Amino acid sequence: MSGGATGIRLSAAIVCKNNERSISATIESIRGLCDEIVAVDSGSTDRTIEMLEAAGAKVIRSAWLGHVKTKQMALEACAGAWVLCIDSDESVRPDLAAAISRAIDQAGSDQNVGGFMVNRKVYYKGVALNYAWQPEWRCRVVRRGAASWGGIDPHDVLSVQPGRGGTRKLAGTLRHDSFETFLEQLGKQVRYAQIQAEGMIREGYRTNPLTPIRLMVSPPAAFFKQLVLKRALLDGRAGWMAAACAGAQALMKQVALMEMSEERLARGDARK
Repeated sequence: MSGGATGIRLSAAIVCKNNERSISATIESIRGLCDEIVAVDSGSTDRTIEMLEAAGAKVIRSAWLGHVKTKQMALEACAGAWVLCIDSDESVRPDLAAAISRAIDQAGSDQNVGGFMVNRKVYYKGVALNYAWQPEWRCRVVRRGAASWGGIDPHDVLSVQPGRGGTRKLAGTLRHDSFETFLEQLGKQVRYAQIQAEGMIREGYRTNPLTPIRLMVSPPAAFFKQLVLKRALLDGRAGWMAAACAGAQALMKQVALMEMSEERLARGDARK
């Protein structure tokens, strides 16, 4: 398939900050697949930028604008006919790389196809969690100019714009090495709960009579969903810990929403 006016078939869009631990695997996984790497770095002080530039990446230095806006900046900076949006702690497994290459070749200039969904799997100590959080379909390969990032930080969502074609699912795995220990994951979830609650409050969320019930029901429901309905128990001890993290995340989100909403009401500036 032609790369269009720029001659670039497939670009990779990455956002990063202090990811020297994982960025090497990310770069290596797209070597030979992507013709261009564009990375938006938000203040790395480790070797992240050095490693990206050594791989020939175009590095854009920017203040952190939030998950959605920063990823949109990276997407817009790409020149390829197609763009693979990949996080700095993710890597494309060989089966997925082959599927992506075939898919964009076959799609060509067919405007009925605007993007492709890939399944992301969390890896813990080098082993895939095949049940916890599965399946996790994410739109990550899009025709340039046909998609944009949205959602509420930190839960960003890449979507093909209305009228710009549909999406199809690809075989293969997008590997996600987001944490080394579940204690590290819990720490991330505290930060993410705060960010998500702040975003929801900005959108006008307020507590209501059902809020205490959500606080009581959501955590065990999230734990049960992962452990039993998703069958995370088949992932062994790691599956149990993943389910526990899901419950903890639900708890932290509800607590943050309650506290922030009540503080805003006390200031008298909640939306009516």
